[in-house]
Amino acid sequence: MNSVEAARAQVLGDLIAASHLMTFEQLPGTVASHAAGVGWPQVLIYVADLQQERLYLLAGNVDVGAGVPAELSVDGTVAGRTFQLGRIFPASASATGQWWVPLLDGAERLGVLRVGVSGTQVEADEDLNRLAGLVALLLESKRGTSDSYSRLVRRRKMRVAAEMEWQLMPPRTFATDRVLISAVMEPAYQVSGDAFDYALSGETVHLSVFDAMGHDTAAGLTANLALAAARNHRRQGADLLETAEGVAEILGEQFAGSRYATSILADLHLTTGVLTWTNYGHHPPVVIRGNRTVVHLSCPPAPPMGTGLNLPGALRRDQLEPGDRLLLYTDGITEARNPEGQEFGLDGLTDFLIRHHADGLPVPETLRRLIGHHLAYHLGRLNDDATVMLLEWHGPTPYQPTQLQALTGLPPSATPETIASAWAQQPTVDDGI
Repeated sequence: MNSVEAARAQVLGDLIAASHLMTFEQLPGTVASHAAGVGWPQVLIYVADLQQERLYLLAGNVDVGAGVPAELSVDGTVAGRTFQLGRIFPASASATGQWWVPLLDGAERLGVLRVGVSGTQVEADEDLNRLAGLVALLLESKRGTSDSYSRLVRRRKMRVAAEMEWQLMPPRTFATDRVLISAVMEPAYQVSGDAFDYALSGETVHLSVFDAMGHDTAAGLTANLALAAARNHRRQGADLLETAEGVAEILGEQFAGSRYATSILADLHLTTGVLTWTNYGHHPPVVIRGNRTVVHLSCPPAPPMGTGLNLPGALRRDQLEPGDRLLLYTDGITEARNPEGQEFGLDGLTDFLIRHHADGLPVPETLRRLIGHHLAYHLGRLNDDATVMLLEWHGPTPYQPTQLQALTGLPPSATPETIASAWAQQPTVDDGI
C-alpha cells in the first residue's frame, strides 16, 4: 500500500469514527472536509427522490459554491446515467478530474457522488467506490432519523396512508450471491392499500404481496396490519398457512369483516429452487423463463384475508429453473385502463420486462422504467395502487461477480479503457459541473 492509499484508508476510518454523533445535515460537510486532504478536493452528495426521477443535492453544512445545480434529472444527464447503470462516468466531456460515482446501500440505489480528483487521471477507481460505499452506509444510517431527508426527496405532498406504507416497506432492491429481488410501488405519494415484503432466513427467502380493500387511510391501516401480522407469525416460526391464518385472524379482530386484503405468501428454497406458495384471493404469480416464455402458476385460491369465511388455504409447490424470474404484482398494474379504455394487462407487463431485459439494463432500472411507462400509459393518473415485485433465482450455484453487477448495477471495477471510452458511448447531455 502506497502513501496515498494509506492516507485514504485512514480517512475512511476517520469518517466512521466521526459518524457516531453526526447528524444527517452534517454528513456532506464532514465527508467533504475529510476527503479534501487526500486528493478529493470536492465531494458532492446527490440523493434520488422517492420516484427516482430527480437527484437532489444534499448541501447540509458544506459550501458548494456557485454554478452547482441543486437538482438533476435521472433521465438525460451523466449523473442520472451513473444512477441508472451503476457505473463511474466523467462529470463532463471537457473537464478532467471530476467523476460521478453510484451510491449504493447493498443493492439499493440511493443516489450519486460527485468526486473531484487531483490530476487528470483516476488513480484508483476502487478508492472512489470505497468512498461512495462508505458515504452510502452513513447516509442510510442517518436518513431514518431525519425529517430533512424526507423533505429533500419528496416532490409533492404525501398522504398519511403512503407515509405509513413507506415506513414499513423493506428496501426496493436486495441481492445475495444467488437471488435478486426488486420492487416498485405507485402512486408513490398516494399509495394506500398495497404492500410488499421479503426476508431471508437461512436458505429460504420469504415473499409476500398484499392488496387491501379500498383506496383510503383505512386501506393503508389494513395493509400495514396484514404485513406486520405476517412478519410477526413468520418470525415465530409459523409456516405459510399458519401465517395466513394468523393474518386473517388479526384482520378479523380489528375490522370484524368490514376490511380485507388479498395476498400471495411464498417461500423459495435457494438451494433447490422449490417455490412453495399460497393464494388468498390474489392474482397468481407468473414465471419468466429463458427471457421469452411466460409460465402461469396456479393454486386454488382461498378467500381474501379478513373476510371471516375461515376457509383453509391450499399450498402449491413449483420447481424454478436457474435464471427464472418470478413476478408478483397487484391488479393496479394490470387492470388499470388508459383514457381509451385499454388495460395495460399482464401481457403488457411481461412483454415490457422481457424486452428491457434484452437491453441489458439492471433489474431495478428496468422496474423504474416500467413504472414510468405505466404512468405515461395512464397519463400520469392511477386509480389504483400498482405494485410489482420481481425475483430472479440464479440457481444452486452463486452468481459470478460480473453477472450480479450487471443485474443490480453494482459498480464494476472500471479499467482505464472503459473510463477513457465512457464519453464515446455516452449519448446524454453535459451536467455542466
